[in-house]
Amino acid sequence: MRLQFLVFDHSEDPQGGGSFDAMASVRQPQLVALRAEIAEVVDWAETVFAGQRTPLDEGGEWDMDLQEQTDAASPLWHVLTLSISGSALFCAAFIQRFGLD
Repeated sequence: MRLQFLVFDHSEDPQGGGSFDAMASVRQPQLVALRAEIAEVVDWAETVFAGQRTPLDEGGEWDMDLQEQTDAASPLWHVLTLSISGSALFCAAFIQRFGLD
């Protein structure tokens, strides 16, 4: 799957785990498509690593945070930020699935 809206920055920890952070800013007509793209990424994680979503420092394989806000300066713009963290196994699978280098 090629992502249209989400461009992830990847950072890695010494154990091979890491995080993927993406921010997208869209106008109202694109909001449904962006939310669908986020849902597809999260659904993949919840399917492939089912039952393993727990903060990493509590023994989980992966976790995520999604923030959404309307741009105060221009209320027609919506900004969504998705952060996903994971173990080395999760990160390798995420990179393979979403074609990140």
